[in-house]
Amino acid sequence: MSSYSKVPMDKMLDSSICLLLDGYQFIQKRCRKYQSDLFITRIMGQKVICMSGEEAGKIFYDEKRFQRKGAAPKRVQKTLVGQNGVQGLDGNAHKQRKQMFMSIMTPQNLKVLVNYTREQWSYNSIRWVGKEIILFDEAQRIMCQVACRWAGVPLKYIEINQRASDLGKMIDGFATVGTRYHQGKCARKRTESWIRGIIEDIRLRRLKVDENSAAYKIAWHKESNGKYLTTQIAAVELINIIRPIVAIATYVTFGALALYKHPECRILFQLRDDNYNQMFAQEVRRFYPFAPFVGTRVKRDFLWRNCYFKKGDLVMFDIYGTDHDSRIYLKPYEFIPERFANKETNPFQFVPQGGGDSNMGHRCAGELVTLEVMKASLDFLSNHMDYKVPRQDLRYSLNRMPTLPKSRLRIHVLNRVVD
Repeated sequence: MSSYSKVPMDKMLDSSICLLLDGYQFIQKRCRKYQSDLFITRIMGQKVICMSGEEAGKIFYDEKRFQRKGAAPKRVQKTLVGQNGVQGLDGNAHKQRKQMFMSIMTPQNLKVLVNYTREQWSYNSIRWVGKEIILFDEAQRIMCQVACRWAGVPLKYIEINQRASDLGKMIDGFATVGTRYHQGKCARKRTESWIRGIIEDIRLRRLKVDENSAAYKIAWHKESNGKYLTTQIAAVELINIIRPIVAIATYVTFGALALYKHPECRILFQLRDDNYNQMFAQEVRRFYPFAPFVGTRVKRDFLWRNCYFKKGDLVMFDIYGTDHDSRIYLKPYEFIPERFANKETNPFQFVPQGGGDSNMGHRCAGELVTLEVMKASLDFLSNHMDYKVPRQDLRYSLNRMPTLPKSRLRIHVLNRVVD
């Protein structure tokens, strides 16, 4: 088609294998190769327009041009996000469901969440003294406990390991094939069955939960048609509160890695200056790999930068590459918390959990949750624990999505200092 005359076309007949091999750098590598912020390729047999950078972000998060319905691959729905949840809605339906989530993120609720986080780190760390632990695994268990307690979901002690493991497998299996995908799919089935039971118990008054909790608000949420969410969709949405908090274990692990690699940052973190702690947490989110990219479908035909976007086309926006764009960030591959000295962040330049407006658009509703839980967790590691980091393989692969340090960060806990 003549409209594509100036738009780079990836030379591979199908780039699915390249996507798995290049991982987080798939879009970024090709944008550099073609010296373009967008290119066209084929993945799993279908045409995909890939975009990167601030200007691409502004277009990508324009709800008049794009829709999320039909964008998420089935394997992502069957592992990470579930089916018929807020991520796949558009227009008024999305705005109303998003407001349900935002109503949970009140300042008072966030304070409660931070307190729960501090308490859980303090309690769990009692058994670590004198032992070597795998920080990621322990953080994942803690995040599961915190998430369930905050959301109003009962969690028995004997359940913790299984529930944390299942939620972790859902996250780990979203962008892969084979065993990890199968484990993630099975883990979602178990988790949805568990949470459906919680929703049913709330609605049948067999379980009483706080009216400010996510479990209560979701169980009794009514759509614009005046009807409650189905039990299945309510379960998916409640998991969409719990699962992202469990995923913060990845950021906590990378944050601890940053504290180890940059001891000067740990010294500053110990001053308990919230401004610095905020900068540090933001730089962890920018610098270390978390979400690789996000997809959407074209809502109506339009032309941008000589590229014809046809209704129904699949479009992928480069999250990792945008957060490492040298046009946006000076020395993007260096860890520099001070780059966030200005508290205001551009919603199309800084996109670790998506871009655009967090209240009405598709930017993650839980960014405040992520930041506050990260800061509380890293404060505990910096100021309430004395530990050593033994020799280990701390490298992480950008080919694996999601990724972690190979050792999952082992630490030897010497002591704990609790106020």
